[in-house]
Amino acid sequence: MTIYGTPTAAAGRTRSGLPNLVWALAATHFVSRAGGAVQSFLVLYLTQEQRLTPTTAGAVVAAVGVGGIGSQVLGGWLGDRIGRRHTMLAGFLGTAVAIVALGSATTLPAIWAAAVGVGLMADLFRPAGSAAVADLPPGQRVRAFGVLFWATNLGFSVATVSAGALARNGYGLLFWINAAASVLAALIVWRRVPETLQPASRQAKRALLPVLLRDRLMLAMVVIHVGYFTLFLQMFATLPLVMAADGHGPAAYGTLLALNGILIVAGQPLAVRLLAGRDPGTVLAASMLLVGIGVASVLTVHSDAGRAASVVVWTLGQIGIAVMFGASFAGLAPEGLRGRYMGVASATWSVGAMLGPLVGTVLLTHAGRGGLAVVSAIAGIALFAGQQALGPALRCRTTAQDGRRPSVRCASSRSNRLAYAS
Repeated sequence: MTIYGTPTAAAGRTRSGLPNLVWALAATHFVSRAGGAVQSFLVLYLTQEQRLTPTTAGAVVAAVGVGGIGSQVLGGWLGDRIGRRHTMLAGFLGTAVAIVALGSATTLPAIWAAAVGVGLMADLFRPAGSAAVADLPPGQRVRAFGVLFWATNLGFSVATVSAGALARNGYGLLFWINAAASVLAALIVWRRVPETLQPASRQAKRALLPVLLRDRLMLAMVVIHVGYFTLFLQMFATLPLVMAADGHGPAAYGTLLALNGILIVAGQPLAVRLLAGRDPGTVLAASMLLVGIGVASVLTVHSDAGRAASVVVWTLGQIGIAVMFGASFAGLAPEGLRGRYMGVASATWSVGAMLGPLVGTVLLTHAGRGGLAVVSAIAGIALFAGQQALGPALRCRTTAQDGRRPSVRCASSRSNRLAYAS
């Protein structure tokens, strides 16, 4: 299955204008998400079945995020060294083992260790898969990342509806379903996903850190997206606790998440067509503002209609981020460092997954849902302003990656001269 040549040749023949590689990766995303509801329901499992306090449960969920940070960095490094395909195989198979260990753990130290293991394995495939898409021509990346996002959320919708019903009789079965889905995703990679890493890139011994530390735009994007994911992850960290306090069970929370997934599945293809030609900085900024408003409102409303309306708002923002996130970071990545750059980009999710439960549960405990809502709204506004400020530099780098001649203003920028040289 190892195929070399141009990125398009490595990806195989095209279907609907995209290489078969994209559809194979989409299948792995769908399968792993459709059977992967454990992390979405983990805080409820820990508080209801393991009888942990909300703060301790939040810290355990944060431990998954700690492992995820290492997973993203390791996945990007392995993707540039042993190949995208082998890294994804290791990630999916390792996830199956770690999920079973977490579901079998009965003591707090064992739960902590298994949680870190889940984080370390579960996201190993993300930077490798993103690097495989980044290996495609720039004109295909927005659509390709959009397909992966769509497949992920189709699986997410399946998982939340089915898992919410299954969780009524206990959470044990969810762990076994999650493990089986990871093994199936590994089989799809083994049979259908070709290698896109070129031999010349594999042999290059280029260090990430010196390039990354000079890349001020990349560093700024990383900081902003860590803030965004810390905000966004409140839907998994504190929203279930707020709903439980209002007397709602796991099925109600699962239905709310399913609505989010259904809206994405229905609206994302249209969003790709509407947003593909838009300025990425503007789309990202507006989307972060919408997520801040949505999170703030869902924490304060008490009616089903109010919660549903809040979901619509944050979902619109989530779609905008997802459409532009992968392609924007791929446009910043120098050739030969794509896996590691995409690993750093994916790590923003994992850092947010670590900070989100910690910050959210502390604020919820000490400031109440009202205080958490105010902080969420302020965070959305701050993220909007920060991302807007990066818009001109992001446009310059995107122009350079697309092979178009940069404007005089872009070419005169020291950070972009370094980017072009890299």
